[in-house]
Amino acid sequence: MEDFLILIVEKLFFMPFLIGVIFVITALISLRFPPKKINYLYGYRTGNSMKNQQVWNFAQKYSSIKMLQSGFFLVVVSFLGLVFHPDEKLQVIIGIALSALVCVYLFWSTERAIKKNFPNE
Repeated sequence: MEDFLILIVEKLFFMPFLIGVIFVITALISLRFPPKKINYLYGYRTGNSMKNQQVWNFAQKYSSIKMLQSGFFLVVVSFLGLVFHPDEKLQVIIGIALSALVCVYLFWSTERAIKKNFPNE
Protein backbone atom coordinates (compact mmCIF):
# COMPACT_ATOMS: atom_id res chain seq x y z
CA MET A 1 0.00 0.00 0.00
CA GLU A 2 2.84 2.36 0.85
CA ASP A 3 4.46 1.74 -2.55
CA PHE A 4 1.16 2.59 -4.24
CA LEU A 5 0.93 5.92 -2.37
CA ILE A 6 4.53 6.76 -3.28
CA LEU A 7 3.74 5.97 -6.92
CA ILE A 8 0.73 8.29 -6.88
CA VAL A 9 2.50 11.18 -5.17
CA GLU A 10 5.84 10.98 -6.99
CA LYS A 11 5.13 9.46 -10.40
CA LEU A 12 1.69 10.74 -11.35
CA PHE A 13 0.55 14.26 -11.91
CA PHE A 14 -1.07 14.25 -8.48
CA MET A 15 -3.32 17.31 -8.84
CA PRO A 16 -5.17 16.19 -12.00
CA PHE A 17 -5.53 12.70 -10.52
CA LEU A 18 -7.07 13.97 -7.30
CA ILE A 19 -9.35 16.50 -9.00
CA GLY A 20 -10.39 13.87 -11.55
CA VAL A 21 -11.38 11.44 -8.79
CA ILE A 22 -13.33 14.20 -7.02
CA PHE A 23 -15.11 15.06 -10.29
CA VAL A 24 -16.04 11.41 -10.88
CA ILE A 25 -17.41 10.98 -7.34
CA THR A 26 -19.32 14.26 -7.52
CA ALA A 27 -20.78 13.39 -10.94
CA LEU A 28 -21.91 9.96 -9.75
CA ILE A 29 -23.60 11.51 -6.71
CA SER A 30 -25.26 14.15 -8.91
CA LEU A 31 -26.49 11.52 -11.36
CA ARG A 32 -27.83 9.33 -8.56
CA PHE A 33 -29.35 12.15 -6.49
CA PRO A 34 -30.12 15.06 -8.83
CA PRO A 35 -31.79 18.13 -7.33
CA LYS A 36 -35.52 17.84 -7.92
CA LYS A 37 -36.42 21.53 -7.88
CA ILE A 38 -34.60 24.71 -8.77
CA ASN A 39 -32.52 25.79 -5.77
CA TYR A 40 -29.55 27.98 -4.89
CA LEU A 41 -27.65 25.33 -2.92
CA TYR A 42 -27.10 22.14 -4.93
CA GLY A 43 -26.62 21.37 -8.62
CA TYR A 44 -25.57 23.24 -11.75
CA ARG A 45 -26.70 26.78 -10.92
CA THR A 46 -26.40 29.47 -13.56
CA GLY A 47 -28.84 32.06 -14.82
CA ASN A 48 -29.64 30.02 -17.91
CA SER A 49 -30.11 26.75 -16.03
CA MET A 50 -32.50 28.27 -13.49
CA LYS A 51 -34.98 29.80 -15.95
CA ASN A 52 -37.53 26.99 -15.65
CA GLN A 53 -37.84 23.43 -14.41
CA GLN A 54 -37.37 21.79 -17.82
CA VAL A 55 -34.09 23.63 -18.45
CA TRP A 56 -33.01 22.90 -14.87
CA ASN A 57 -33.55 19.14 -15.26
CA PHE A 58 -31.67 19.09 -18.58
CA ALA A 59 -28.75 21.11 -17.17
CA GLN A 60 -28.38 18.85 -14.13
CA LYS A 61 -28.13 15.69 -16.19
CA TYR A 62 -25.97 17.18 -18.94
CA SER A 63 -23.49 18.82 -16.57
CA SER A 64 -23.19 15.64 -14.49
CA ILE A 65 -22.37 13.59 -17.58
CA LYS A 66 -19.82 16.17 -18.73
CA MET A 67 -18.29 16.24 -15.24
CA LEU A 68 -17.97 12.46 -15.28
CA GLN A 69 -16.24 12.59 -18.68
CA SER A 70 -13.96 15.39 -17.51
CA GLY A 71 -13.05 13.50 -14.36
CA PHE A 72 -12.08 10.40 -16.31
CA PHE A 73 -10.06 12.60 -18.69
CA LEU A 74 -8.11 14.11 -15.78
CA VAL A 75 -7.43 10.69 -14.26
CA VAL A 76 -6.17 9.33 -17.60
CA VAL A 77 -4.00 12.39 -18.19
CA SER A 78 -2.50 12.01 -14.72
CA PHE A 79 -1.05 8.67 -15.78
CA LEU A 80 1.15 10.52 -18.26
CA GLY A 81 3.29 11.15 -15.18
CA LEU A 82 4.44 7.55 -15.49
CA VAL A 83 5.92 8.36 -18.91
CA PHE A 84 7.04 11.97 -18.47
CA HIS A 85 8.86 13.14 -15.36
CA PRO A 86 8.69 16.94 -15.20
CA ASP A 87 9.93 18.79 -12.15
CA GLU A 88 7.51 19.74 -9.36
CA LYS A 89 6.93 23.31 -10.53
CA LEU A 90 5.93 22.16 -14.00
CA GLN A 91 3.66 19.50 -12.51
CA VAL A 92 1.85 22.15 -10.47
CA ILE A 93 1.50 24.45 -13.49
CA ILE A 94 0.18 21.61 -15.65
CA GLY A 95 -2.19 20.50 -12.89
CA ILE A 96 -3.65 23.97 -12.37
CA ALA A 97 -3.93 24.64 -16.11
CA LEU A 98 -5.65 21.32 -16.83
CA SER A 99 -8.04 21.74 -13.92
CA ALA A 100 -8.96 25.27 -14.97
CA LEU A 101 -9.42 24.24 -18.62
CA VAL A 102 -11.66 21.34 -17.64
CA CYS A 103 -13.82 23.64 -15.49
CA VAL A 104 -14.11 26.19 -18.29
CA TYR A 105 -14.99 23.40 -20.74
CA LEU A 106 -17.64 22.05 -18.37
CA PHE A 107 -19.41 25.41 -18.09
CA TRP A 108 -18.97 26.32 -21.75
CA SER A 109 -20.30 23.01 -23.09
CA THR A 110 -23.28 22.96 -20.71
CA GLU A 111 -24.28 26.55 -21.48
CA ARG A 112 -23.93 25.86 -25.21
CA ALA A 113 -26.13 22.77 -24.89
CA ILE A 114 -28.76 24.75 -22.97
CA LYS A 115 -28.84 27.45 -25.66
CA LYS A 116 -29.00 24.83 -28.42
CA ASN A 117 -31.80 22.78 -26.86
CA PHE A 118 -33.81 25.71 -25.47
CA PRO A 119 -33.39 28.56 -27.99
CA ASN A 120 -36.52 30.44 -26.86
CA GLU A 121 -35.62 30.53 -23.18
